[in-house]
Amino acid sequence: MPKPMPKTFDFKEAEQRLYQWWEHSGWFKPEIAPPDAEPFVISMPPPNVTGDLHIGHALFVAVEDLMTRYERMRGKAALWVPGTDHAGIATQLQVEKMLRDQGTSRLEVGREEFLARTWQWKRKYEGNIKGQLRRIGSSCDWQRERFTLDDGLSNAVQEVFITLYQQGLIYRGPRLVNWSPGLQTAVSDLEVEREEEDAKLYFFNYPLEGGAALPVATTRPETILGDTAVCVHPEDERYKHLIGQTAYVPMLKRAIPVIADEYVDRQFGTGALKITPGHDFNDYEIARRHKLPLINILNPDATMSQQAGPYAGLDRFVCREKLWADMQAAGLTLEVRPHRMVVPRSQRGGEVVEPLLSTQWFLKIQPLAQKALAAVRDGHTRIVPERFEKVYYHWLTNIEDWCISRQLWWGHRIPAWYTQEGDIYVGRNQDGPPRDGRKWIAEEDVLDTWFSSALWPFSTLGWPENTPDMQRFYPTSVMETGYDILFFWVARMMMMGLWFTDKPPFHTIYLHGLIRDKYGRKISKTLGNTIDPLQLIDQYGADPLRYTLVTSGSPGNDVNLDTERVEANWKFVNKIWQMANLITQNLDDAPLPTGLPPKEALDLPSRWIVSRLMNVTTTIQRLFDSYQYGEAGRQLQEFLWHEFADWYLEISKHALYQGDQNAKSATRRVLLYVFDQALRMLHPYMPFVTEEIWQYLPHEGAALMIAPWPQADLAYIDDTAEAEMNLLIDMVRGIREVRITYNVEPARKLNVLIAPGSRRAAIEKHAFLFARLCNVPQVDMLASGEPENAASVVVSDVTVYLPLAGLVDVQAECERLRKEQAKLAEQIDRLEKQLSNEQFVTRAKPEVVERERGKLADLQASSRQIGERLGALCK
Repeated sequence: MPKPMPKTFDFKEAEQRLYQWWEHSGWFKPEIAPPDAEPFVISMPPPNVTGDLHIGHALFVAVEDLMTRYERMRGKAALWVPGTDHAGIATQLQVEKMLRDQGTSRLEVGREEFLARTWQWKRKYEGNIKGQLRRIGSSCDWQRERFTLDDGLSNAVQEVFITLYQQGLIYRGPRLVNWSPGLQTAVSDLEVEREEEDAKLYFFNYPLEGGAALPVATTRPETILGDTAVCVHPEDERYKHLIGQTAYVPMLKRAIPVIADEYVDRQFGTGALKITPGHDFNDYEIARRHKLPLINILNPDATMSQQAGPYAGLDRFVCREKLWADMQAAGLTLEVRPHRMVVPRSQRGGEVVEPLLSTQWFLKIQPLAQKALAAVRDGHTRIVPERFEKVYYHWLTNIEDWCISRQLWWGHRIPAWYTQEGDIYVGRNQDGPPRDGRKWIAEEDVLDTWFSSALWPFSTLGWPENTPDMQRFYPTSVMETGYDILFFWVARMMMMGLWFTDKPPFHTIYLHGLIRDKYGRKISKTLGNTIDPLQLIDQYGADPLRYTLVTSGSPGNDVNLDTERVEANWKFVNKIWQMANLITQNLDDAPLPTGLPPKEALDLPSRWIVSRLMNVTTTIQRLFDSYQYGEAGRQLQEFLWHEFADWYLEISKHALYQGDQNAKSATRRVLLYVFDQALRMLHPYMPFVTEEIWQYLPHEGAALMIAPWPQADLAYIDDTAEAEMNLLIDMVRGIREVRITYNVEPARKLNVLIAPGSRRAAIEKHAFLFARLCNVPQVDMLASGEPENAASVVVSDVTVYLPLAGLVDVQAECERLRKEQAKLAEQIDRLEKQLSNEQFVTRAKPEVVERERGKLADLQASSRQIGERLGALCK
């Protein structure tokens, strides 16, 4: 006898034990596959070392671990490379907060000490991240773990920077950037959140020469002080006569021109636009076209600079109020209106981000973008779902130079030095500048975090060295990540990978959606709808959470996560455990041959469930091949719960308890085989419970996680058996429904009469099903006529009569039959229309058309039977 299973699955004990066993056995390493096995590689999107994993991390872990476990079971050399990101801004903010709590600051301790403390902080919190990844079941190769600031990746970053600089693609100069006053650094578009907010639209008169005025509207009055032109549309009849005149900046009285540009929206505000090229990206482009000067009126901390004249030193928002009051006193203001507008805020600090003219390092990205565009257009890399290709093309086609420098201390320090004469030297940090007697000053800035992240697929494998891992595992296979960073990370990986290796870094980009709450709202602390994955794991285990995340959505679509679904899938885990308990309890010490018995040795229920398994296996494979993991998981649950458990497990008790030895042996083999194959397909979704159950079952091999993936044996597909069994199942369902309709308790025995039509032999042979499944111990065949006062169940050309003397309300039965006939009439009408459609008949596969015709014939037979029953019972 197999060792007895506990009554329930103790996930809290099993998950840690199983994970340690898997890891210590080396099964997360690709080397467990043969040396000539095809590689399958995923580079994990590296979580930031800034705290705990959130529900978005849990989603990518669930999907990527599913992919990795699946390919490992298919015999591939599966490598999932783990790692973490130094997350420049986010981490520096956390450490600065820690220092403030200790009564000091970054500037007080100095750069060297600050970096030392940041490394300490990283080592402390990185362990949390790794522990949480393990709790979710991540089967990644921890011995290949990387960090974006480790020595190998730092070497890759320097190699890329120096090469691009030598190729003339990296340059340093003044440009308009997103500036975070709170962080005191340039930030990327990804680090800016743009949402509509209530604001104000300020209307005022711009003084012109000769005493005239031009009405203008703005949402940021303080930027008036940096205006270098007023702009109108060249075809605007209201203002075209003013083009070329001189205007005067309010309060400063600096002369600026009135210019014309087609960019101006004549319908917005007054139709006249103030141009502040030093603090607005659109104005900056207009200034470039018209060769206007740029004036910077803001200091890095968002106070007003000396260019603001009497307003210098004021906070930008204080200046706004003061300037407007002064303009009001001077009679220049017109009105202030409420206005909804998109406000850019720092993702990390929350303060309003300012466009600011700043000297930064930039990368001319267009040449790299051309290669990335071609790789997708030529089919070398595929995006799933395909609709995101348009987004990818649009972004790369319209890409602008990338600001790659950040005014931080934590990150990859730019390997550059300057002299007072303005010379620049770029070289490796460890080598330092030339020893030519001149004073070289090291660059203080670090690189944008996304710069090092863009190298992740190949830098983690040892590039620029031609390491064995680089030779074996690059290019990687799939990049799985959220669609929200398609542009900021995925596209940049494509560009860098192609530029430096001449190969796309992956053949497939799989994009998952964002996690939202059950109402479809964005997850946010403000709404109070955050979902803690670790809390859910504590409550239900990792398997229900993983399964819920994968099956709640489809590629590229957002996931509306309802924690009640996690609870429901915890019940599914318990159901699987109960199935395993029933199976193991019905095994004995006699060894069973592996695999299935010959098809001809199987009874009808066994031929049915094996055929269903093969069909489901084929469908699951098709869905996996098209990355439809959610639908595959849902179909697996449907098969396991509603076919295998609800029907076959119950039916198998007849052979197990009352059959001869051959029947018992055949049924046990079928139970074990079908359950084993289903567990294998379910394992990538629910690794812990499936592995734990598998260890209680007779099996070959050490672990389920390295067992072969199921292959459908098409010889066992039996359409006839499925049709016969479905007829019997529908008869049982019908009897159960009649019981419910007439409130006949399940424990009460019923006898039935059956008008068998053409199915007499199959029904007589399997009459035991009715006794076991719907408490009908006696089934009698009706040669002709029909009994009075009986409820009926019609399935194809078979009618089941349930004599319900004293139990049935005849009027209610007549009403039920009429509703059933109306329902059948709708189905018949739909099928008749479909089969009369020439396009359907000519374009659909012949077997599909034939199947639909068979359905119509069955429905018509059922309708005739119900019509006859109505005529007899409801006169």
